[in-house]
Amino acid sequence: MGKSELFSAIGKDELKSRLIENVKTMSRKTVQNATPEQLYEALAFTVRDYITDRWIATHEAYEKEDPKVVYYLSMEFLMGRFLGNAVINLVLGSELREVLGELNLDYNRIEDAERDPGLGNGGLGRLAACFLDSLSTLELPAYGCGIRYHYGIFEQRIEHGYQVEYPDNWLARGDYWGIPRLEYSQDIQFGGKVRAVKMPDGHYSFTLDDANAIVAVPYDYPIAGYDNNTVNTLRLWDARPKKDFDLTSFNKGNYQKALEEENLARTLCEVLYPADDTVAGKELRLKQQYFFISATLQRVLDRFVQMHGNDWETIPDKIAFQLNDTHPSMAVAELMRLLVDKYGLDWDRAWAITAKTCAYTNHTIMSEALEKWPTELFSRLLPRVYMIIEEINRRFCKTLLDKYGAAPDKIRKMAVIADGQVRMAHLAIVGSYSVNGVAALHTDILKKQELKDFYELYPDRFNNKTNGITQRRWLLHSNPALARLVTETIGDKWITDLDELRKLTPYADDPSFREAFMKVKRDNKVSLASYVKRELGVTIDPGSIYDVQVKRLHEYKRQLLNALHILDLYYRIKTSPWIDVEPRTFIFGAKAAAGYARAKLIIKLINNIAGLVNNDPFIEGRVKVLFLPNYRVSMAETLIPAADVSEQISTASKEASGTGNMKFMLNGAVTLGTLDGANVEIREEVGDDNIFIFGMTSDEVIRLQREGGYDPWDVYNIDPNVRQVMTALINGSLSDNLDVFRELYEALLNGWQGAVPDEYFILRDYAAYSDAQARVSAAYKDRDGWARKAVLNTAKSGKFSSDRTIREYADEIWGLKPVRINM
Repeated sequence: MGKSELFSAIGKDELKSRLIENVKTMSRKTVQNATPEQLYEALAFTVRDYITDRWIATHEAYEKEDPKVVYYLSMEFLMGRFLGNAVINLVLGSELREVLGELNLDYNRIEDAERDPGLGNGGLGRLAACFLDSLSTLELPAYGCGIRYHYGIFEQRIEHGYQVEYPDNWLARGDYWGIPRLEYSQDIQFGGKVRAVKMPDGHYSFTLDDANAIVAVPYDYPIAGYDNNTVNTLRLWDARPKKDFDLTSFNKGNYQKALEEENLARTLCEVLYPADDTVAGKELRLKQQYFFISATLQRVLDRFVQMHGNDWETIPDKIAFQLNDTHPSMAVAELMRLLVDKYGLDWDRAWAITAKTCAYTNHTIMSEALEKWPTELFSRLLPRVYMIIEEINRRFCKTLLDKYGAAPDKIRKMAVIADGQVRMAHLAIVGSYSVNGVAALHTDILKKQELKDFYELYPDRFNNKTNGITQRRWLLHSNPALARLVTETIGDKWITDLDELRKLTPYADDPSFREAFMKVKRDNKVSLASYVKRELGVTIDPGSIYDVQVKRLHEYKRQLLNALHILDLYYRIKTSPWIDVEPRTFIFGAKAAAGYARAKLIIKLINNIAGLVNNDPFIEGRVKVLFLPNYRVSMAETLIPAADVSEQISTASKEASGTGNMKFMLNGAVTLGTLDGANVEIREEVGDDNIFIFGMTSDEVIRLQREGGYDPWDVYNIDPNVRQVMTALINGSLSDNLDVFRELYEALLNGWQGAVPDEYFILRDYAAYSDAQARVSAAYKDRDGWARKAVLNTAKSGKFSSDRTIREYADEIWGLKPVRINM
């Protein structure tokens, strides 16, 4: 079906009739007196009905043609609202609005009634969501596989300047997109004792005695491709108790025992990334990872056996498991366990299959994200899986010994198990046929620095796949006015081929197009100002530069650098009121991990700076500071189209790629950033004149970290602006409590509790950052010149489509072919 063909096949009257009937059936109301939430529920079911026919046809085609399928394994899928994405990809937007208009209903108000599913924390989960969109749009057979968190990450509120976490109950009103598939439920076991059983043919099989078991139940969510008939599946696993409610114990008054298994199951899927600063938190995280990996692999192998029997050597021809970062690394060992223990393959045969089926994407060089589990914890919770990893490690260490001889330091450095820890990234590398980074710079650092030894051992496994975003969510859906302008100018092929945007390049020199482009930007800024006024009660000036930094709060992302510069700018205006400052609205949005105290302290600092700056009448509105609570996908869809400046200021060498930088670029924001992650490739696309680069390079950062020689006190002593803002942290300027920001002061200058001072080189890069901000202000004064930069950023963003990324994965890693769904 082509554009509007689905609507034509349905008919406006039938669509209207189904919606009215669903409102009546589900809410016992008419469309005239139903609430936005009730209208959303009815509309979601109406749209899902039309998707379901395609969904069934897709999987019937997969059964018939038996193509290779990729299973994208991820702890996070930050999907955003399901309704809007479905309407866009079904090409129903304008027609649906027409139907709703005839019923005197506002589509935007109905869409806003959907809560964002809290199934991710940041770029990792949003990337996974973009990839699923592209897989369906490119008609590639795929499943996304993860966990159906009941409360997601958390709802962030700001109280007295501090982040406070509240449950994010996105399922409170029900789940209108997920379909439970009880027939595919799987048993998952934790703990217990491993027992060897001798089989009639003489080999041994291993089983678990006295294990705790729960049931994994899959919920399937439809992922429709754009303007085609493909509907792939996001499969999220929920947990249920293995045994029914223990009524006998309950009647005896032993209430805790009666609910024991139910509580175990419920706890497993309550939240994404439970705080792991306790043993119980670590246990829960490890259980979560094994839970969804084991459930997924069991179901995939069940399906394989149903279709192919015991033709095991064809598994790599039919199945690819893509490990989205280190969290799913357990798949290597679990696939071995199932092939050896459940299906009776010998080790060598099972390993040959596993090593041709698993592929690993590394998303970070940050050591804390390259997960390591204490052997005591791992062996207690997953004893049989631990045995398998021990054997993988033994064989791998023998390979190293054969290759390098007696080299204990090298073997210790590369081993899967060493120093009392199971190193999950090493397990993934050893057990995968492909290891990819997510930006050219990141992959280069992996090869030359962080994973150098593995690259030397397995050079053919390493490759780069620069991340991307889906233009359908981040331009067509979130910025409809700009999407219309682009389509009117160059046609609509860009929706599925983002390289088409290059046709906009000559229009950067067309005054009438620049004017139209910047009118869209101005209107988006007005919309954001209305949102801020409504939600926070704060007035911001759409004529000011909207300088935006929205991303997960981590020290290496350097929100602190941004905050200190704002404070410096404030003091310079106070002491030199005559200086020419282009009005600037600084906008932050970020969640800090619940157990990350310093990140939460940085949020407190930003809010205290906002209180100081925004309430000082002397500033006369030249600077305004906002921290938008509970940053999420739906907020990003309002904020990103309005941004003038995109802050991508991570310490060089620390950000693997970033995808926020791509979303801002696509929507005509100009990047202010370091040469880190995909910023390097953005600069290559737009040219030096259309990006503001500052700070040390990755090589300089790595050299300083390795050789030392940097003392932040040198910066403090030389730069009076740095000295002033640092002193403000501890002299009562920002809080009556003189010690509230003492940790930040000490961490930057002396190192906190023995840590390296200024670990992320905030003060080292401060002068260069301040200079770059001055260049931004000067450039913005030339409105035509700025408009040209904005247009060129959009025009040169074609490389950063997730469609391009997924084609590379499909062609170069998975060997995946499209399947056309005919209806």
